Amino acid sequence: MDGTDEVLVLAEVTRGGPEDVLEGILHCPAARCRQEYPILDGIPLIVPRVRAYVQDNLPHLLSRSDITPLLEGLIGDCCGPGSALDATRQYLSSYGVGHYDDLDPETPSSGAGSVLDLLERGLELAEPLLPGPTLDVGCAVGRPAFELAARQQGLVLGVDLNFAMLRVASRALREGIASYPRRRVGLVYDRREVPIDRPGAKRLDFWACDALALPFADDTFALTTSLNVLDCVADPRQHLSTLGRVLKPGGKVILSSPYDWSPGATPVESWLGGHSQRGGEGGSSEALLRALLSPGAHEASIPTLRLFAEAEALPWTVRIHDRYSASYSVHLVVAEALQDPDGPQSG
Repeated sequence: MDGTDEVLVLAEVTRGGPEDVLEGILHCPAARCRQEYPILDGIPLIVPRVRAYVQDNLPHLLSRSDITPLLEGLIGDCCGPGSALDATRQYLSSYGVGHYDDLDPETPSSGAGSVLDLLERGLELAEPLLPGPTLDVGCAVGRPAFELAARQQGLVLGVDLNFAMLRVASRALREGIASYPRRRVGLVYDRREVPIDRPGAKRLDFWACDALALPFADDTFALTTSLNVLDCVADPRQHLSTLGRVLKPGGKVILSSPYDWSPGATPVESWLGGHSQRGGEGGSSEALLRALLSPGAHEASIPTLRLFAEAEALPWTVRIHDRYSASYSVHLVVAEALQDPDGPQSG
C-alpha cells in the first residue's frame, strides 16, 4: 500500500478460523510500512489511508446487526428524512432491489435493465476470455460477483469502498441470505431476507478497497468488471489506468457508465466529457472514453488498454421507491489489456 510489493500477512484472528476469518488483523511486514489493516465481519479493509477510512466510516463499522426491522423502522422515523441512516437505507434499498429482487418470490419483477443484464451483455462482447482470477470493482451488494463466481473457474474478488453494502455482500456469501431494506415510500421500508444459491462461493470474497488504488500486483487478473462506477470516482482516468495495470496482457475489462456526472463525486475538471463542449469531442463522454481507450488517439490515452467492443445504449433501472424508478441509458465498453510499453518487455 505504500509502494512496496510486500504481501500482507494475517497477524491475528480474533473471530472465525484460518479458512473463514470474521475478525482479525492483516499486517504489512515491510520495515518502512508496518501498517495494520482490520478485518471486520469477514471484510478486509485494505485501503491507502486506513485510519482516515475507519474514521469516516465509523458509524457503519460499529453499527449493530441484531436490531429488528420494527425497531429499525422506529429509529428511522426518529432520525427523519435526510439523516445518515435515511441515506444508507435508501442506497441499500436501491442496490439490494437491483441485485436480488429477481430472486425474491414476494416482490414484483423489476423488469429489464438490471446490472445483471449489463454483465451478461458485457461477457458476450468480451469473448474470448483468458483463464484466471476475476475482479469486480464497485461490487456494491455483491450479485454480479456471485454470478461471475458461478461462471468463472478462477478466484473472484468483489471490492468496494462502501462498507454498508459490503456487509450485505459478505453476509450473503457466508449465510446464503441477501438481507436489505426495501423502500415502499417515505421512511417506510420492508426488510427482505432473500435466499440465494452460491455456486463457486469458496472461490469468492469481498474486500474494502479503493478503485483508484487497487492493492494488487501488476498483471494479476484475467478479467475485471467496473459496472456503473466510472462516474462515481474522483478521477475516472486514474480508474481506467488502474484497471489496465492490474490486468494481464490479453485480459479484458467490462466497463459501463450512464455518465451521470456529479461534482459531489467527481470534480468537474476530471469528468470525461459533460463539459467543455468547445473541445475536440464536443463534450461527448462516449467519444472521449473511446479516445482514452485508443492508444495514441488522445494525449491522455491509457497505453495499457485498447477498445475491444461496445454497446451504445443499454437500459439500467434504479428503483427509488414503489412509485418511482430512474431509467438510464448506459454505454458499455469492453477493453483489452496491452503490454505496458514502459514496463518490462517479454522475449
